Amino acid sequence: MLTKEQKIKFVEEHSKLLDKYEVVGIVPLSNIPDRLLQKSKNQMRPNVKFIIGKRTLLTRILESKPSLKPLIQEMSATSAIILGNGDPFELYNNFKANTLRLAAKPNQIASDDIEIKGGEASIQPGQAVTELKQAGIDVKIDKGKVVISKDKVLVQKGAVIAPNVAKALRTLGVMPFTASMLPSVITDHKLMFRREVLSIDAASTLRDLMQAFNRALSLSFASKMVNKYTISHFISEAYSQAEYLGVTSKIYDSGIAEKLVASAASQAAALDSKVQK
Repeated sequence: MLTKEQKIKFVEEHSKLLDKYEVVGIVPLSNIPDRLLQKSKNQMRPNVKFIIGKRTLLTRILESKPSLKPLIQEMSATSAIILGNGDPFELYNNFKANTLRLAAKPNQIASDDIEIKGGEASIQPGQAVTELKQAGIDVKIDKGKVVISKDKVLVQKGAVIAPNVAKALRTLGVMPFTASMLPSVITDHKLMFRREVLSIDAASTLRDLMQAFNRALSLSFASKMVNKYTISHFISEAYSQAEYLGVTSKIYDSGIAEKLVASAASQAAALDSKVQK
């Protein structure tokens, strides 16, 4: 429990840090495992500064800089202020990369299908085998080894994980859940980026843009729309059509003189072959 003097000092010291960083964000910490928080802090140090404290103290810190006051309403009961430099999207992706695998708990809802793979299991024969069978897993002992007979979806997405199944998954070392600590909002100077924007994947966005461009290009060709992307094609097409018309109609032009001469020579050769000598 901090004293009044300690609280004042905490707010003053951290308020001074706000001007030393370009990027400020809020990270919700509710239901975040301590080991994930420590892992993230260790891996992102010294590029990212975490300010962790009671909501009232964090509020005072943000109030010290008027441009950051909108962040106050983004804080939940337990949050942290993050300070950094550089690109907000890169900062968000750094958080996204720090994930933690978690074991299933009894009565938890499966966020995805939970599948176990067939093959030799890294456990010793004994009571564990009975527990696996009770969980609906087809196992056998083969040459002193515990073997799972085949691949199986043990829990379907959206289903409740039964206590015996949760225990069996833990025994097999299967950790089907992922914990991640993601910023809810990040500001870069006066721009505010919420999680919905920050989570946009650059690669998939680029693919979507390329697909949209290709569809637009196809539409431009079909509709004869002239623009900087189609004009070369249309000029080439028009030239080919004009050249074909000139040759078939025998319209003399310097651009098709060689083709006219070649056509005449071909016709002369054909006529010559029909003349009896």
